[in-house]
Amino acid sequence: MIFKQLFDTNSSTYTYLIASAKGREAIIIDPVLENVDEYIIHLKELDLKLVKVIDTHIHADHITGASKLKINTNCTTIMGENSPAETVDIKLKNDEIIKIDQLKIRAMFTPGHTSDSYSFLMDNYLFSGDTLLINGTGRTDFQNGSSKDAYHSLFHKLLKLPEETILYPGHDYNGKKSSTIGKEKEHNPRLQVENVDQYIEIMSNLNLSKPKMIDHNISRNLKLGNI
Repeated sequence: MIFKQLFDTNSSTYTYLIASAKGREAIIIDPVLENVDEYIIHLKELDLKLVKVIDTHIHADHITGASKLKINTNCTTIMGENSPAETVDIKLKNDEIIKIDQLKIRAMFTPGHTSDSYSFLMDNYLFSGDTLLINGTGRTDFQNGSSKDAYHSLFHKLLKLPEETILYPGHDYNGKKSSTIGKEKEHNPRLQVENVDQYIEIMSNLNLSKPKMIDHNISRNLKLGNI
């Protein structure tokens, strides 16, 4: 399998390029607009045909490269069915399967960070978007976010996966690339709670600043990056 974890330094976003083998079909998860040319170089070097692009949710901190990739490669754009994005080709239901060659990726509806957040599971690889981060969890104070929904997405869905499941988040701000469900259950400070009320209390007192370009980025991302 081909697996590339690519990093955008401006937004600390991880983008994932996946294919079953060289010369086959490929998928990209959470592309960043400014890095589309880099993705295309990787595709050409590996003789890959990009067929699908997934955004885990409507991002606030960067503009998606989905539309630009579609223009350049004629790929299909994908999001969860709860996405308010206007021009998505396919909107997946919870537990729906994406197939690419021998690869199967399962959509998991994991709201909380935003009301349209999805995670994606491929074998023992979990692409969690902003729902579950390494030693953290996604903030819940904008885009119809809900700490209660986040708690249920985390504790009733993602943390129910096998402990050896490898976590690949949508962001990391400290240079970490991956973790496991087991490690997060044991060490993630936001997961050391006994009930939903304790989690809501933690998330209500983060006092995080608003992303600088949130309004601009969201309006663009509702059109998958188009102006």
